[in-house]
Amino acid sequence: MDDKAQIQEAIKCQGEVVRKLKAEKASKEQIDEEVAKLLELKAHLGGDDGKHQFVLKTAKGTRDYNPKQMAIREKVFNTIVSCFKRHGAETIDTPVFELKETLTGKYGEDSKLIYDLKDQGGELLSLRYDLTVPFARYLAMNKITNIKRYHIAKVYRRDNPAMTRGRYREFYQCDFDIAGQYDAMIPDAECLKIVHEILSELDLGDFRIKVNDRRILDGMFAVCGVPDNMFRTICSTVDKLDKLPWEAVKNEMVNEKGLSEEAADQIGVYVGMQGGMDLAERLLQDQKMCQSTQACAGLTDIKLLFSYLQLFQVTDKASTEKIRTTEVQVMVAAAQKNLLEERLRLITELWNAGIKAELMYKKSPKLLSQLQHCEESGIPLVAILGEQELKNGVVKLRNVATRDEVDISRADLIAEIKKRTSA
Repeated sequence: MDDKAQIQEAIKCQGEVVRKLKAEKASKEQIDEEVAKLLELKAHLGGDDGKHQFVLKTAKGTRDYNPKQMAIREKVFNTIVSCFKRHGAETIDTPVFELKETLTGKYGEDSKLIYDLKDQGGELLSLRYDLTVPFARYLAMNKITNIKRYHIAKVYRRDNPAMTRGRYREFYQCDFDIAGQYDAMIPDAECLKIVHEILSELDLGDFRIKVNDRRILDGMFAVCGVPDNMFRTICSTVDKLDKLPWEAVKNEMVNEKGLSEEAADQIGVYVGMQGGMDLAERLLQDQKMCQSTQACAGLTDIKLLFSYLQLFQVTDKASTEKIRTTEVQVMVAAAQKNLLEERLRLITELWNAGIKAELMYKKSPKLLSQLQHCEESGIPLVAILGEQELKNGVVKLRNVATRDEVDISRADLIAEIKKRTSA
């Protein structure tokens, strides 16, 4: 009787918590969490006949789907499967659980999100976290070296669910993989073509496909001063940029994982960049990134990938065209530090000659930042000053679109700019 009274009192207190949150208009997630606690308490309260009272609800992080929702899902899956088959893929299926040792250690910090099952007949099992590791196990077991396969199935993650944002503990993944040894970037380009076809056919509106190469990321970490043994943990944090602002990501890297603030700031410069072929070319010219042979190899392959994507008609030339909001004809830039006075002298000459010009308001801006500003703003020319140019009495004039550079004598610079920018 005392136990029942205690449960009733706990139910009363928990009810007050729920009512207070609703009155304060707290977030749905917070209210749902407290309601779930209330329902669990009620479930432990037996009826007058002593029988246990069951509360009918789905498990945390899961949901039911009604017939209308299932019809939508079926239509979407049919579109996806049709595209996979159009590209010559076979399908496979694997068990919903794997040996725990197969999954453990494959996901880095995310390994803690794996659902472990009780010992079943001498085997330690876990629910699959994704479809990739089971696929790798399938290939190894069957000694398969070449296959183009798709797999649509449920996976399970012991995550803290945020169902209002689409984060569940049970959800579907649609995987398409081309396994084998092939010439660089050809299979990769087809995979991206498939993603483009599916998203276009589903008519979801505008979308952006992001690509990466582990070599570029690891090379960037190396040149930014990240210790080798921290690559994976810092990578896990950088992956959160899709969900968190940069300051929150930096705070986790520095204050929680012990990365130096200087290294984090350097990472911030690179991860803030966006682009396709143009960004790969810019980074190949970046003095810091050039120090990593690994990064250069990845960037070279990314350039090749984008050339194939253009042939597949996947790249959107309208993301690359710039809408100009100014009429600046030339940016006066510096290749080295401590050249502010020389930049001011040169831009004054250009202004006095009626040329529309600008410079960055920093004493020693990085050349990459200056060139990136020109590409983003649509400025057609860059007049670059460096110690060698000053010594030789020339200015390096760069065509932003073609990236061609030529040394022009200081005396001929104004005439050359006017010639290149005349309508």
